[in-house]
Amino acid sequence: MAKQDDKFTMEAIVVEALPNAMFKVRLPNEQQTEILAYVSGKMRKHYIRITPGDTVTVEMSPYDLTKGRITFRGR
Repeated sequence: MAKQDDKFTMEAIVVEALPNAMFKVRLPNEQQTEILAYVSGKMRKHYIRITPGDTVTVEMSPYDLTKGRITFRGR
């Protein structure tokens, strides 16, 4: 079982909105890596809208660094 501490948390910028509440987000590293991220359940429940250009907080598993979960939307 995965522990809560086994996640990487990073700030990212939404690049593109995809179907089914999926998004392409760009990480702030030297390579400008783009990953596929989905919206967390609490954000879906409270109808928090995410548009391209928003700054978001993304959690990623150390096992698969190409996918993530959006947990917070900044300004």
